[in-house]
Amino acid sequence: MQLLQLILVFVGGGLGSVSRFFLSLVISSNLVTPFPWGTLTVNILGCFIIGIVIGIIERYQLNPYWTLLFATGFCGGFTTFSSFSYENNLLVKNSEYFLALVYILISVFWGFAATFLAMFMVRKF
Repeated sequence: MQLLQLILVFVGGGLGSVSRFFLSLVISSNLVTPFPWGTLTVNILGCFIIGIVIGIIERYQLNPYWTLLFATGFCGGFTTFSSFSYENNLLVKNSEYFLALVYILISVFWGFAATFLAMFMVRKF
């Protein structure tokens, strides 16, 4: 493994993590609810972003380093399955079973849909 590859993932991951923290903070400070809107928004947006990134990289046959920076690094740092899992655990612990189920279904469905839509848009436009 090259040092440049590690640096690209490191920089992208750092930028993605800071972006996730900021966006989640903004959303959470404006919505007081047990439903984790911040993480849901970040994860669906991250799915959309990775669709755009992969779509552009494939369409224009860009250097694989762009995948490391944006897909592996930024999107990997931006989206968070661990927070998703933890928040579902909290919902179940607080007997919010319906909200947990809704959160899981929305996250999975809209995550896949956002990635598909972004890749479709890149191919068409």
